[in-house]
Amino acid sequence: MPHAQKRPETQKSQIQHAPLPAGLDGDVLSQQALDFLADLHAGFEQDRYDLLLERGKRQGMRPQFIEDTASIRQSSWKAAPIPELLQDRRVEITGPVDAKTVINALNSDANVFMADFEDSTAPTWANVLSGQGVLRAAVRGELTFSPEVSSESPAYALKRDRRTVLMVRPRGLHLDEKHVQVDGAPMSGLLFDLGLFAFHNAKDLAARQHGPFFYIPKMQSYAEAQWVNGVLDYIEGALGLPQGRLKVTVLIETLPAAFQMDEIIFALKSRVVGLNCGRWDYIFSAIKTLHREPGFMLPERGQIAMSKHFLNSYARLLIQTCHKRGILAMGGMAAQIPNKRDPEANAAAFEKVRSDKQREADLGHDGTWVAHPGLIPLARGIFDKAMPGPNQTAKQLDVRIGADDLLKPCHGSITAQGFNDTVEVCVRYLAAWLSGVGCVAIHGLMEDAATAEICRSQLWLWLHKKDLHLSDGTLLCWGLFDAALLALPNRLKQEAIVGHDKVDAAIALLETLVRSPELADFLTIPAYQQL
Repeated sequence: MPHAQKRPETQKSQIQHAPLPAGLDGDVLSQQALDFLADLHAGFEQDRYDLLLERGKRQGMRPQFIEDTASIRQSSWKAAPIPELLQDRRVEITGPVDAKTVINALNSDANVFMADFEDSTAPTWANVLSGQGVLRAAVRGELTFSPEVSSESPAYALKRDRRTVLMVRPRGLHLDEKHVQVDGAPMSGLLFDLGLFAFHNAKDLAARQHGPFFYIPKMQSYAEAQWVNGVLDYIEGALGLPQGRLKVTVLIETLPAAFQMDEIIFALKSRVVGLNCGRWDYIFSAIKTLHREPGFMLPERGQIAMSKHFLNSYARLLIQTCHKRGILAMGGMAAQIPNKRDPEANAAAFEKVRSDKQREADLGHDGTWVAHPGLIPLARGIFDKAMPGPNQTAKQLDVRIGADDLLKPCHGSITAQGFNDTVEVCVRYLAAWLSGVGCVAIHGLMEDAATAEICRSQLWLWLHKKDLHLSDGTLLCWGLFDAALLALPNRLKQEAIVGHDKVDAAIALLETLVRSPELADFLTIPAYQQL
């Protein structure tokens, strides 16, 4: 894909944005920043549109390894060397881009904090802009936060000796930023998030050898990786940075991408430093990709463990591919939240985390994700013991993973409790998201858009299959879905859950998505119109 060239002034795009929310710094959207974003849009939006059309054409097709790129998979080559700062990433923490979360994460003992504009952040105009301001202040070491407006001294501030590295995850290729219009069309959320962060922070971070570093989500093909590489090349050129300065880790969280990992690394080989097992979105993608196949089914979420053959194969292939190419293979998320009020539940949660992280370390992952700072010591202890060096890239797996391994059916059951919990998680999360909160604790787990996508796509799958029964023999029918929804409004409003005033809207949206004759690509697209 050719790199975009900056347009002559005579062809300058017209960029407009919604009014700035009260209290936000107007410098975040300075005229220079807007001009930079307009040039990005002009250079890359048409190709993004074409890539999304290609996604639509491939949707529902059974993935396979591409014959035309076999030489890339079979030949010996390496990605560019990993910068020293990123060679040890044994524990990473993720979360939204509000000031308190960012300060706590950067002050933590994690090696990396991924500031998330995607699954953990509901993209209200205020959230998106304030998040950019928060990260700009964090890069400069000036970020503070006080829970009390009247407080004379802030309760939270960045430590001077902090060592946690900042990485930023922009929104996916498919998401728009509707509050910014370029020549009358909404701007790409990915270009907006990535471009605005780079404009304000890239030179500062590069001067200190601290980045910029990005996580790229929801990729489905190496053509999309080529597009991202072109965007990053352009940003480096426009900001006067050396080629390859911007480094990326790619989330392999779609089933099609699992068949193109070598090709994705090759397309980004001057700047890619790792791939990540984004397992929750990966399960959702498996449903979205294979739901039309006769007999395809997945059990309730709690039974879809990484020990299942299709997930274990995906993880082993990712590790083998990354280490062969000299980059890091990052493990998945531990979403459990420590529970000090219930020692028994807390012990059970920690045991699940311990088992999962031990599996990852033994398998050959170079690091892992946690959602809560309280899990960092546990994860670090396991990886310290299994990985005395900065990483395990020298560990070469000799495995043969074929298409059948990645597509093997996952058997299990659906209990009545599991069905009702799936409905409840969807409603609770959508209510929070519609109220502007993208990351919320539900039943001891930190839920974000990825887990909500699994739940609503599972509901669609279960309810559109004929003659499916719960584990107790009850026919799984629309009556069960209606009953589960009817039981929620009063209880959730009385509990004053996050977004309790949005429960009715959340139920209406879930009903529309689940009852639709076609499985919607993403719940965040229709939900965004209501945000």
